[in-house]
Amino acid sequence: MNAEPKKDEGRAEVWGDITPDAARRLVTAAVHAFAERGYHATTTRDIAGRAGMSPAALYIHYKTKEELLYQISKVGHQRALEIVEDARDSGGTPAERLSHAVRAFVRWHAEHHTTARVVQYELGALGEEHHAEVIAIRKATDGAVRAILEDGVRTGEFDVPDVRGATVAVLSLCIDVARWFNAQGRSTPDEVGELYAGLVLRMVGAQGR
Repeated sequence: MNAEPKKDEGRAEVWGDITPDAARRLVTAAVHAFAERGYHATTTRDIAGRAGMSPAALYIHYKTKEELLYQISKVGHQRALEIVEDARDSGGTPAERLSHAVRAFVRWHAEHHTTARVVQYELGALGEEHHAEVIAIRKATDGAVRAILEDGVRTGEFDVPDVRGATVAVLSLCIDVARWFNAQGRSTPDEVGELYAGLVLRMVGAQGR
């Protein structure tokens, strides 16, 4: 049975760089299959069927199911890194940059919650080489947020005794939005992003708010 892509995962800005169209359809189908059934319970036949293709056609674009997961994970993690690096390098005070980072990071995880759940919670299923590549991207994301916090501590704007621990707490709080966000719920991605930005600023003891 073919499945229509859900609104948040079919947007061009998520998978627009993946070509040809058949490869992009397979990635979209894999996202929903992994999110619904989990990586290990999903078969290549499941994915191909959702994409309206035969299992043999899938192998033209992806040699294994793990390659599909890697494609999804790489795109998602790279987008997360771009978001926090953009905030880190933007002008303004550390509090403004941290608020920018959290709002954008949370908004992405809410808008693309199905993809984000696969990206964040199926990481352990990646092969050794792909896992190492994605972990390097995650470390860079961690470093970008940590740099903002360090700037705030250095200027006296933040009261953070353990910057490394605070970085983990901030990122964990933001990522968890993908687990519970409901597109039919009461709050929009923008509203959740604004709420979490305020929570994080209070968490780090931001001065002059």
